[in-house]
Amino acid sequence: MSSNILWHDHKVTRAERATIKHQKPCLLWFTGLSGSGKSTIANALDVALYQRGYHTFLLDGDNVRHGLNKDLGFSDEDRVENIRRIGEVSKLFTDSGLIVLSAFISPFTSDRRMVRNLFPAGEFIEVFMDTPLSTCEDRDPKGLYKKARAGQIRDFTGIDSPYEAPERAEVRLDTSAMSVDDCIDRLIGYLLERGLILRNDSSA
Repeated sequence: MSSNILWHDHKVTRAERATIKHQKPCLLWFTGLSGSGKSTIANALDVALYQRGYHTFLLDGDNVRHGLNKDLGFSDEDRVENIRRIGEVSKLFTDSGLIVLSAFISPFTSDRRMVRNLFPAGEFIEVFMDTPLSTCEDRDPKGLYKKARAGQIRDFTGIDSPYEAPERAEVRLDTSAMSVDDCIDRLIGYLLERGLILRNDSSA
């Protein structure tokens, strides 16, 4: 980093930006195997919060690789950089007072810890999509497991590359046993209990 770069504080604070939105900024980090339901649940929560009048933004793994991270591949180094960039972007969004939802496999504990350390205590919410590999592979929405089993894709998480499951995730969801509505109820309940969103008429 250049020694000529200085940090500039904003006159409008993150707390002030959040207050007018009647919410507290946070990052819900959805992690889990391909096919575990990350994007499905993150999108459903995004809709549910929007319908209740909250201000959110959803970062999805595939979408980000079409733009911000299109220069990155899937080597170990590129995967770490992919998550680092997402963490920094998520922090900028929360600084604007938003509730951020991110859906990335993010298989390594060290990478998720790196992002957690960017946020004040209580603002990083790890949502572990604890759906069994067998269910994810049966779903195989992109046909990736089939290709990985056939050797057409290398270093595929869950097949020939490890997934390090969170040990103390704030929220654990298993979409093989829970419906989308069940998952959303659990997540909304968590946000309410922590005071990250406030009860209002539209959430009844």
